[in-house]
Amino acid sequence: MDLQAVIAHMETGEQDAALAALQGFNREMSQCFTFRKAEEQDRQEEKLQKHLGELVVGFLSRNLQPSCLLACLETVRILSRDKRCLDPFISRSAMSTLATYAGIATAQTAAAAAADGQSGEGKMEDKGGDEEGKVDAEKEAPPPAENPDLEVIVEALKSICNILLHNETGQAVAAELQLIKGVAERLKHCNDPTWSFEVRFFDLRLCFLLTALRVDVRAQLAQELHGISLLGNQLDATLGLCWPDPLETARVGLEGVPPEELPPLSRQQTELAMEILKILFNVTFDTNRRKVDEEEAAEYRHLGAILRHCLMSQAEGEERTEEFHSHTVNLLGNLPLPCLDVLLMPKVQQGSIEYMGVNMDAVNMLLDFMEKRLDRGHKLKETLLPSLNLLTESARIHRETRKFLRSKVLPPLRDVKNRPEVGNALRNKIVRLMTHIDTDVKDCAAEFLFVLCKESVSRFIKYTGYGNAAGLLAARGLLRGGRDSGIYSEDEDSETEEYREAKAHINPVTGVVEEDQPNPMEGMSEEQKEYEAMKLVSMFNKLSRVNLIQPMQLSMDGTMREMTSEDLQNLSHNPLPQPDERRDGDSEEEEQ
Repeated sequence: MDLQAVIAHMETGEQDAALAALQGFNREMSQCFTFRKAEEQDRQEEKLQKHLGELVVGFLSRNLQPSCLLACLETVRILSRDKRCLDPFISRSAMSTLATYAGIATAQTAAAAAADGQSGEGKMEDKGGDEEGKVDAEKEAPPPAENPDLEVIVEALKSICNILLHNETGQAVAAELQLIKGVAERLKHCNDPTWSFEVRFFDLRLCFLLTALRVDVRAQLAQELHGISLLGNQLDATLGLCWPDPLETARVGLEGVPPEELPPLSRQQTELAMEILKILFNVTFDTNRRKVDEEEAAEYRHLGAILRHCLMSQAEGEERTEEFHSHTVNLLGNLPLPCLDVLLMPKVQQGSIEYMGVNMDAVNMLLDFMEKRLDRGHKLKETLLPSLNLLTESARIHRETRKFLRSKVLPPLRDVKNRPEVGNALRNKIVRLMTHIDTDVKDCAAEFLFVLCKESVSRFIKYTGYGNAAGLLAARGLLRGGRDSGIYSEDEDSETEEYREAKAHINPVTGVVEEDQPNPMEGMSEEQKEYEAMKLVSMFNKLSRVNLIQPMQLSMDGTMREMTSEDLQNLSHNPLPQPDERRDGDSEEEEQ
């Protein structure tokens, strides 16, 4: 496309000439998302694109024919894909003009644009001589129509989204113009049939970008604009929910239908719902780290009930369903922990998974979702940890959830022949993660199993083996055994007959029964044993001095500390531990 020819037509100032030139440009560039060429040609084209952008913004400040207006906005959308050429669009007057056409301009938007016009900051060069179009963009921009042109709104919203995605100045101007207020005002009318799917979608996309990129806008939406309630209502309307009980949801017209028999959500419902979930994630990012009052807790419980419905719903296709559930799980992890009890509140119905008289459908769905991510093994930190963390914290605070998860993940131990990390059971898969190369993954896996063991060291070692458990125990100062500070109920011993019979022969380090190995010191005199021990100490000492290894010692408080050369020398005066000595933890009572 010859940009100079397009610019020449624009500079005439005639709408018909501009319309024909812009329509040709838009057709040719509609699928163009990269703008890099040879360096010299690239610089020249960048200048031409910026000049074209200035001319188009000048046109937008005039009263235009509908077709010319739409063509100008389409051109802005295409040009705003190139992050190097955004200068014409990031002034307050240009952003205000786009916001007006998007239908999200507020009083603050008009005031900021007027101030910008007075200072001359928003003036754009227009060689066509249309002086009236250059004086005050806000005065010339038409007011929102009673019957809005939805295509114009969508094009303007897309342009603003492109600008926000690529330019920090544009983000700051959008925050200053209070665009979030305009979007929030339209979101209140989520049931209004006037607004098409595309308008609703790009309203939400704009809201997502603002809350993701601007902390101040995120706080404003959450507090001043009551974002949790606003977006919760939007999600409620999108999914078409009704409320048989205060914290129990159903689909309108499908009350009483079990979740597994509900029809899948439509593509449009899923797209809108996922955008809302992403915005709510931004808004609630730090919620689970602070205390909430009763009013906030009620809002979060209401939202949690909707999220439970999302978790139990299906989208069109397995891949789309998993993406939808992923956003749902991410948001559930942000809710205050006491509010997660809404996952257990629905009544037990025919076909529900019941445990201890409680409906465990949602918890079981979370467990299945987590195992799918675990089996896939791809980017575990990003894909697995949200669901694993959510299950850990739910188990920590809700007794029924913990006991149900333990029955699924750590059933009574019968296999004492294979190592805990060997096998395809869920316990084996999670134990394997405890030695994962990523520290966050291994810590989260260990924490999950530790909580299921009620933070009992002896039980944790029983199910994972001391070697796998050592990392968490060292970090907690629990290598000497005992129990961490969590508060858990007392339950009965759950040892199986197989485990009870083999218990005395289980190697606590590996967690399995191993064949008796020959004693390497058999037949040695006491002098020979002492000689071998001192030889070993000497080797440790030598490697330590050249910093090849750092010997460690278990201190009295259960943590590890560095061993000095004096400590190594003192080992020779300590009696060797007898192989038949029992660990203190072995006698600790086993509980469910």
